[in-house]
Amino acid sequence: MPIYKYMPTTGGCAQCRDGIERLQRLADAPLAACPECGAALERVIGAPQVVAGQSHVLRESHLAKHGFTQYRKVGKGKYEKTAGKGPDTISGD
Repeated sequence: MPIYKYMPTTGGCAQCRDGIERLQRLADAPLAACPECGAALERVIGAPQVVAGQSHVLRESHLAKHGFTQYRKVGKGKYEKTAGKGPDTISGD
């Protein structure tokens, strides 16, 4: 569900003056008025949130901690364990 930002068209109270953010479904109707003062609101388009860097990528140290096992292919049908519990090697033979 996206987070929508609403700004008052005129004036507004202390709560809506700088904008209101609401987590809403796409099918939900947009807010028409501030819940506190009743000022008319309009939905404002904002920049999307973008994940940058490698902080969202799982590291081998985190895989084992969360109960996952990771294998790396070392040959045709052969894999060796790089993280987690489980057999050290897996072979398709």
